[in-house]
Amino acid sequence: MLQQTFIELGGGYGDVYELIELITTNQPRLHRTFIFTHENESGQFLSLAAAFRPAGESKFMPIYICREGIQQKGDAVPARRRLFEEAALHCGSNPVIIPLKHSTEFADVKLFYQYIIGILRLNHLLPPLQ
Repeated sequence: MLQQTFIELGGGYGDVYELIELITTNQPRLHRTFIFTHENESGQFLSLAAAFRPAGESKFMPIYICREGIQQKGDAVPARRRLFEEAALHCGSNPVIIPLKHSTEFADVKLFYQYIIGILRLNHLLPPLQ
């Protein structure tokens, strides 16, 4: 059975560079990229994520994420989002933008990630369980 798991890199500026490096060095395995938008009382936040096909005969599909580390202020596109989009497009992936609940609305971050996987599967953005 295919196991889809989020691997959190963090939300800092350097973490976005790590995600970009993962995308460019693993381009043949890149399945899809995502920009998740979240709102709470503090404002609008972005999460950047990339899903990769399993390596070799593995049944493990990693989804690397920088969770809610970028605050969206007004209509200006944050520099980290722009860098991520440029890298994804360069590797042939147009990031899918999906509005989601903020992770603070969940009792545990694991439930938050299950919620996202469910949305991605329902929209055929991730392969179904086999």
